[in-house]
Amino acid sequence: MVDGRHMSNPTHDEPQPVRGQKAFRFDRHKQQIQRQGRARIVLAHDWLVGRRGGEAVLERIAAYVRQYHTAVALLTLFDRGVSIGEHTDQVRRIAAGKSRLPLAGPARKWMLPLFPGMVSDLSGWAASLHEEEPIHLLISTSSGLIKNIRAPESVPHLCYCHSPARWLWEQGEEYRRGQGGQVRGLGLALFGERLRQFDRSGTRGVNVFIANSNHTRGLIERVYSRDAAVIPPPVRTEFFTPDATVVREDFWLVVSALEPYKRVELAIEAAAKARQRLIIAGEGSMQGWLRAHARQMVKRHAGGVKGLVEFVGRVGDEQLLSLYRRARVLIFPQIEDFGITAVEAQACGCPVVARNQGGSLDTVISGKTGVFFDRPEPEAIIDAVRVLPNHPKHCRINAEKFSEKLFDQRMGMQIEQLL
Repeated sequence: MVDGRHMSNPTHDEPQPVRGQKAFRFDRHKQQIQRQGRARIVLAHDWLVGRRGGEAVLERIAAYVRQYHTAVALLTLFDRGVSIGEHTDQVRRIAAGKSRLPLAGPARKWMLPLFPGMVSDLSGWAASLHEEEPIHLLISTSSGLIKNIRAPESVPHLCYCHSPARWLWEQGEEYRRGQGGQVRGLGLALFGERLRQFDRSGTRGVNVFIANSNHTRGLIERVYSRDAAVIPPPVRTEFFTPDATVVREDFWLVVSALEPYKRVELAIEAAAKARQRLIIAGEGSMQGWLRAHARQMVKRHAGGVKGLVEFVGRVGDEQLLSLYRRARVLIFPQIEDFGITAVEAQACGCPVVARNQGGSLDTVISGKTGVFFDRPEPEAIIDAVRVLPNHPKHCRINAEKFSEKLFDQRMGMQIEQLL
C-alpha cells in the first residue's frame, strides 16, 4: 500500500515505494539517459465504447507514456471509435478481429465465449509489433479479460487492475438482475467456469499487478494468488472543487453507469420511501428498467408525485460539477472496486452515503466525509442520511489524497522501475 504519510500531502514532490518495491530515487531523467532513448510501450484496454472511470485511468497513463516514452499502439477487444481523451485518441488503435463481425458492438456482452480467442488475436498483434521494432513494456488496464494478453518474450507486462471480472468472480448475481438478467445468467452458467480457468491461467503472464484499492488487492490475492501494489485512480481534484457561493439544495444525487451491479434501484426505493427528491446522472443497459421501476416505486410509496426521481442521462463536466456542488448527498449503493464519483463529490464538499464494503472503505471517512450502511436495503440508506455529517472541508482534504499528480508519480515509479 502507498505510504499513507505521502498520500495525505499532495505537494510532496517524490512518491514513496509501494509495497513490494525496493527504495530508489525517482529520477526519470537519469533513467532515460541510462536507457539512451524513449521506451516503446504498448497499451491494452478491455474495450473502447465510452468514457467512464476505467477510461479516465487509461487516458492518464497514455498521457504519461506519450510525454516520456512512445505509445506504439492501443490493443482492445472492441472499438466503437468514441473519443476517450486527448492523449488516448492520438494512439493507434487495434481491435480484435471478431469485433468487426456484424452487430459485434452492441452484442459484445453476448460474445463471452469468443473472448479468449479475441485476446489470443491481440497477443498475436503484440508479437507482430515487437517483430517490427522491439517494444519494451506492455501496460494493460483491465476489469475484464484483456489482462490475459500475452506479452512478447522478454517484454514485461504491467497490469493496472480495476477488478477481476466482476461478472465471473464476485458479482454474478448482480448481473442476473433486471432487464436481460436471465440471458446473462444463462451465459454465465454455460461458459463461466471455462472463462474462469482462462482468466486464472492467463494472468500468469502479468509481471506486476497494480490494484486500484485495497478491496481489489484482496480480490487479486484471492482469485489469482498474486500480490499487488495499491495505486488509487486519478481524480480531477483541480476541476472538481467546492464553491462557497453555491447553496446546497435538498436533493439526493446518484452518478453512475446504469448497470446491474451498481444497485441504483436501492437509491430509487429509498428516495420513494423517504419522499425525497433524487437526481440520477448516467446511462446504461438498465436505463429502461430503472425508469419503469422508479415510476412504480413513486406510485406505491409517494402517491405518484411527478419529478421525485429525475433521470438526466449522461451529463457534461460543467453540469456534473454543478450537481456535486448543489446536492445534499451522493448516494453510493454499490460494492465498487474504487468509485471515482465518490471522491469527485467529496472534492466539491459533498458528503457520501456508501455501502460499507469495497473501495468505499478507502475513499470515505465515516462520520467526517460520509456515512456507511451495511444492509443492501432502502431503509438502511434512509437511516444513514439521517446522521449525515456536514464537514465540507474534511471532504475536500480527503479528496486531495487522490489527485492526478499523485497518480502520475506513483504510476511513473512503477513504469520506470520495469523499464
